[in-house]
Amino acid sequence: MDHSPAIARALTEVGPRLKRLRTQRGVTLAALSEATGISKSTLSRLESGLRRPSLELLLPLAQAHQVALDELVGAPAVGDPRVRLTPQRVHGNTVVPLTRHPGPLQTYKMVIPAERNTPDPRTHEGYEWLYVLAGRLRLVLADHDLVMGPGEVAEFDTRLPHWFGSAGDGPVEVLSLFGRQGERMHVRAKPRPKERSDP
Repeated sequence: MDHSPAIARALTEVGPRLKRLRTQRGVTLAALSEATGISKSTLSRLESGLRRPSLELLLPLAQAHQVALDELVGAPAVGDPRVRLTPQRVHGNTVVPLTRHPGPLQTYKMVIPAERNTPDPRTHEGYEWLYVLAGRLRLVLADHDLVMGPGEVAEFDTRLPHWFGSAGDGPVEVLSLFGRQGERMHVRAKPRPKERSDP
């Protein structure tokens, strides 16, 4: 089947885009093969452009990478009302800014690769709130050394020596709320403490 130049170009860019997504997330071909049911050789050929992408291959890959299908194929955004977030590479991590306007509190989604597992505590102005979405996060904070799993939260003053990274067994996905000048979240609603009953 003959394709227009634009379609042909889009198809040739799928492989490099898939490889970039996988390496940014710190996922091996073996792990991706296990998650999608697609053989390692097929994944390798797809990433190198030796295998033409098909819907049967792209659907499970989009699900595994947690991205929209049109993002994998580079569909044009013309007329698309959705907000498209642009990942950035920061100190080896993939960082997606979620806050679309300037302000005291900024929100980010971070994907920390498995290789980032050697503590190197730093200090700086600010206050941070971390929520683990997936994987196991190691947090070194002053004298504490913690391993956190999905659903767990930590908050701390970043003027304390701190470092966070992978616990060493895979990439970690984290939601971060950061106040550059030490701003904290304002909790307006929270459950009342239970009254203790005397025996």
